[in-house]
Amino acid sequence: MKRSRWLVVGWSRQRALLMRIICFGAHPDDCEIFAGGTAALWSDAGHQVKFVSTTNGDIGHWQQAGGPLAQRRLAEVQAAARILGNEVQVLDIHDGEILPTLENRRTITRLIRQWQADIVISHRPNDYHPDHRYTAILVQDAAYMVTVPFFCPDTPALSKNPVFLYASDNFQKPTPFQPDVVVPIDRVMDRKRDALAEIVSQFIEGGCGGGPDDLPRDGADLQARQAQLKQGWFRQRNANIANRFRDQLIELCGEEPGQPSKSANTAAGRQTMNCGRCSRWKKRNRTYRTYRTYNAVWFFG
Repeated sequence: MKRSRWLVVGWSRQRALLMRIICFGAHPDDCEIFAGGTAALWSDAGHQVKFVSTTNGDIGHWQQAGGPLAQRRLAEVQAAARILGNEVQVLDIHDGEILPTLENRRTITRLIRQWQADIVISHRPNDYHPDHRYTAILVQDAAYMVTVPFFCPDTPALSKNPVFLYASDNFQKPTPFQPDVVVPIDRVMDRKRDALAEIVSQFIEGGCGGGPDDLPRDGADLQARQAQLKQGWFRQRNANIANRFRDQLIELCGEEPGQPSKSANTAAGRQTMNCGRCSRWKKRNRTYRTYRTYNAVWFFG
């Protein structure tokens, strides 16, 4: 069996374990933003990663909408997945309309079971966007039900509950995000930026908040805008996260890798089982002193 490295699989207790990870984002770009770097590391280490968008993004543009936009956004995340190494699925639920219904809870439960997930990642439920909030609630509600045999008995229940993680955010109420684990992603940051640059409808054309000035004039203009974006917002976003959690980076990874970190992704969690804690990480991150870019995670399940 191919062996994985500790900081790539950090929350696993068995070094030789190959894992199956599923991430739920509300729109076709959310998983790529909050888990793209870690997904690339996992994929490189032999783990199986799947990104699920719980809505099809069909109103996420200022000029396009409906089926054509949904198809375009599916193609964009498929292109990103080819770069990162993950699988991708987009549910046929209209953008802006997902609700925490029983049927949607069943759908999320089935997806986690079908993937035989070891790790599940999604938004936190305190979020400005209703799709983010309700996706978080659905995943949270499925967190226990995935092990209940007679809930969705058409899909075999999991014998072991996965670890559930929240992705990071900037919201302060009711509880600010606090990471427990950091994952260095320096060596895949270029791939993450390349993957996000494939999502042109959102990051080049402005999504639902864009306008005519955001449309590239031609292919050369598109490439120039993508290059500018990679060195601008994409880079700064991760740098802001690294700076925000500088103390945790140093605490969890040591002074040498923590101080020079230039960028980071983070994730967070809710109470419960299968929790790895900081003391364990301090002992096991010795071989990752050269990294400057991080993902951080906070366990919740």
